Amino acid sequence: MQRTLRYLIPSILILTLFGVRSAAAANIKCLPLAGQYICSILPQPKPRFAPPEAIQDNFIMDTSYVRLADYADIYTEPTRSSSIIRNAGDGYLFSSVAGKFRNDAGELWIMINPGEWVHVDDTTVETKATEFRGIRVLENPVRPFGWVVSRNFVPSSEPGGEEDPQFAEMLRYDFVEIYDAVEDKEGWLWYSMGDGRWVKQTHLSIVERDPRPAEVGEDEFWVEVDLYEQTLAAYEGDNMVFATLISSGLNRWPTYEGIFQVEQRFRAAKMSGAEGRVDYYYVEDVPHTMYFDMVNQIALHGAYWHDRFGYKHSHGCVNMPPQDSEWVYQWSAEAENDLWVWVHTSDPQHYFTRYDQEESFAGP
Repeated sequence: MQRTLRYLIPSILILTLFGVRSAAAANIKCLPLAGQYICSILPQPKPRFAPPEAIQDNFIMDTSYVRLADYADIYTEPTRSSSIIRNAGDGYLFSSVAGKFRNDAGELWIMINPGEWVHVDDTTVETKATEFRGIRVLENPVRPFGWVVSRNFVPSSEPGGEEDPQFAEMLRYDFVEIYDAVEDKEGWLWYSMGDGRWVKQTHLSIVERDPRPAEVGEDEFWVEVDLYEQTLAAYEGDNMVFATLISSGLNRWPTYEGIFQVEQRFRAAKMSGAEGRVDYYYVEDVPHTMYFDMVNQIALHGAYWHDRFGYKHSHGCVNMPPQDSEWVYQWSAEAENDLWVWVHTSDPQHYFTRYDQEESFAGP
C-alpha cells in the first residue's frame, strides 16, 4: 500500500514523582498511577475536539419512523372501511409517524401524513434515528483521527498480531487518534492508538486534513467526502471545523467523484427512485437535504433508516447521521458561498470492500 500518514508523532516527556510538594508543581497536571504520579512537564494543550453544539430546531430526534410492508394500503381514515388513497408498492419504503389512533374495533393505526393512515400490521417496528454524532474540530488536527466502524473486537499488541486479551474490547463508534501506521506482509495498514494497542485498518474509518481544492476560495465553506474512508470533513478555508462518518453509494449505485456546489436545499424532502425495479425506494421526510450533483440527483442528507455509517449503504447519495446533516445544513447556511462539496477517493490504489454486508437493499 502506498498510502502514508502525513503527521509526525510528537514526543511526550513525562516525569515520575512520588508526590507533589512544591508550589511550582501546582500547575503541573499529575495523574495517580499505582501509588505514583505521572506528570507532564509540558504546557497542557488546548482541547482539539469537542462534542457538536446542540441544535435548537432539532425535529429529527423527536420523530419516530416506520418501514411500510410491501403493498401496504394507505387509507383516508383509521379504518379499513374508508377509502384507499394508494398502495405503497414493493420496495424500500419509510415514513415518519405523524400520529397514532386506536379505533373502536381496537385496531391501532399510524398516520404517516395528514389524511393518510396505515394499519400497524402493515408496518415494521418503529425506529429512531441513530444518536451517533461526529466531532467538532477546534483546531487543525496534529494527527489522523476517526472511529471504530466494525463490530466489537479486541486490539492487538503488535502490527499483524492476534487479539490481545490484556486490552479492553473496542466498540463500534469509539473515537480514536492515530499515532503511527505500519504495513503488514499482506499490504494492510495497522494503526497505533498510542498506548500499545494496534488495530487493522479495516476496523476504522479515519480523517486526515487535506488542502482545499483550487476551486475553493481561502475563506469559503466546503466539505470533503472521502469515499475510501467513508468520512466527511467540513472546512472554513484551510481550517477543519467538523468531521463525521457517512455512507455513500453502494457499488451498483456509486457516488460520483468531482468538485461540486450545493444547488438546492430542503429541510425535509421526499425521495423515490427505481420505480418498477427490485431496488425501488420511497422514503419520506429525508432530513436536511443538500443536492450537489444535479446531473445524477445526488445529495448530502440525513438518514434515519439505518445505523451503518462508515460503510457504503446508499443508492448514490451521501448519507449522514441525522444530527450531523442538521449541523452541516445550518453551518453552511451561514456561508457567503454555496457550499463546495469535494468527493474523492483518498487511496484509489488500495481498495478494499467497505460496504454494508448486513443488508443489500438501500434507500436514497
